[in-house]
Amino acid sequence: MNNKIIDLRSDTLTKPSIKMLEYMMQAKVGDDVYSEDPTVNELENLIASLLGKESALFVPTGVMGNQLCLKVLSNPGDEVILGYDSHIFNYETAAPSLLSGIQLHTIPNFNGSLNKIDVLNSIRENEYYLPKTSVICLEQTHNKSGGKVVPIQDICDLSEIAKSNNISLHLDGARLWNASVASNISLKSYAQFFDTVSVCLSKGLGAPIGSVISSTKENIIKAKKYRKIWGGGWRQAGILAAAGIYAVENNFQRLKEDHNNTKEFANLISINKSIKLISEPETNILIFEIEDIDPYEFCKFCKEQGLLLSSAFKGKLRAVFYKDVSSDDVFLASKILLESINNYKR
Repeated sequence: MNNKIIDLRSDTLTKPSIKMLEYMMQAKVGDDVYSEDPTVNELENLIASLLGKESALFVPTGVMGNQLCLKVLSNPGDEVILGYDSHIFNYETAAPSLLSGIQLHTIPNFNGSLNKIDVLNSIRENEYYLPKTSVICLEQTHNKSGGKVVPIQDICDLSEIAKSNNISLHLDGARLWNASVASNISLKSYAQFFDTVSVCLSKGLGAPIGSVISSTKENIIKAKKYRKIWGGGWRQAGILAAAGIYAVENNFQRLKEDHNNTKEFANLISINKSIKLISEPETNILIFEIEDIDPYEFCKFCKEQGLLLSSAFKGKLRAVFYKDVSSDDVFLASKILLESINNYKR
């Protein structure tokens, strides 16, 4: 067994650097419930500017960010169209029905994209006995597709459908940062098509907590009210907002290192013919299968050897790369994985 543990389960495992912690300690703070925390206000203005929106709101989690956006864009009894592989549908604990009284209409994902015909066929007719289609959701990058970047043309096409049918468009942009770096397309260029956008600070960017939603001033005022109702009103949150500012200003462009490490890991493990990559990596997520191996049991075996992987994808394994995983870690992780396959099959 290796003494070092290499944890590739998620990019949520990033830890604040010493410089980030020092920056947090210097933050000027106030009461954010009164909108009087200067560092929170600075972070919100920064994100709104980067996304080209009127206003923004700092929230504790990505789930809360997505759910606040759905709340302000819908009414109870409405319906939301989204992919059946989306984070909102799979990993947010049925929150849309509990918090907003809305139902989800799922359609297939194709590398994260939604087919135009599928979307059009899913929009409800204007009849009183049918739910109203109020929102279409997209995820960028797309987690369950292996961190795929949804092409901007696909987004543009979806936006035209939404506008022509008077439907709002929401972006779960938890890893929009990764998409921007991988595609060399600005955050603003992606965000322009959406009524609401949620971005995460605590994944690849390395902040300890937090997401930011961005939209019109009117929508953000509504969202702030519901954030308070849902227990998300915080006080001297500038200490955490400072981490977000530091993350955006210092860790955004370095995401390409994570992308390169993901591709290198994929190349290293591909020498074993029992490993099947679900798709070639584009960003920081790799999903793969191993022939004749139970993923759950194999993950437990790898953990004993010093490598942590995610087995939460029904027969598939996921490895995610982030700033605390070095190029040396990539090589060691691939070595552990390949040796574990050989030893596990004995």
